[in-house]
Amino acid sequence: MAKKGKKMQEALKKVDNTKNYELAEAIALVKEIDFAKFDATVEVAYRLSVDPKKADQQIRGAVVLPNGTGKTQSVLVFAKGDKAKEAEAAGADYVGEADLVEKIQGGWFDFDVVVATPDMMAEVGKLGRVLGPKGLMPNPKTGTVTMDVAKAVEEVKAGKVTYRVDPQGNVHMPMGKVSFSDEKLLENFQTIHDVILKAKPASAKGNYIKNLVITTTLGPGVKVDAQSL
Repeated sequence: MAKKGKKMQEALKKVDNTKNYELAEAIALVKEIDFAKFDATVEVAYRLSVDPKKADQQIRGAVVLPNGTGKTQSVLVFAKGDKAKEAEAAGADYVGEADLVEKIQGGWFDFDVVVATPDMMAEVGKLGRVLGPKGLMPNPKTGTVTMDVAKAVEEVKAGKVTYRVDPQGNVHMPMGKVSFSDEKLLENFQTIHDVILKAKPASAKGNYIKNLVITTTLGPGVKVDAQSL
């Protein structure tokens, strides 16, 4: 097992691993024990009692955080004609067609989110093997395959985050930065939590939220009492 650094050891001393903290206390604690030399991301991780192998339990979607993520994401849009102009006017960082497909096939990935109009998906489909593993493939469920490209770009710039359950039943999402006030982090968390609760499949059995942890980029996780929310 890798040896934990001195700063991590000090941070761990302040966390009671036998305790499920109240939400506000957990948020304050992860900020206190963060030791990154940069403005770290605060993340939330859910362990859900779902079986992702079942089609009706593949939780996936997107949500716009009321206070943003603290990160300005670069957006690439596959569109043509008037839709390309709309995307550019909305603030898209890159807009194109086959030219961008070729550029990405050549190994270029200087973007965070990909949006496409439905008529471009045949072209974008050529990139499935490279965009898919990176979680960048446009999808109607996350609002990234749409004719309303302006809205899609504006939402991403405003703090839209996507989520998808992994094979183990976990969902991870950023909820802001350490520099955010506790109130802003609380608001962002509540928005995320409401979405996760609404996404509960009717066929999911038992206690839906098995585990809930808040952490920062480098810091240790702090367990949250999900039953109190």
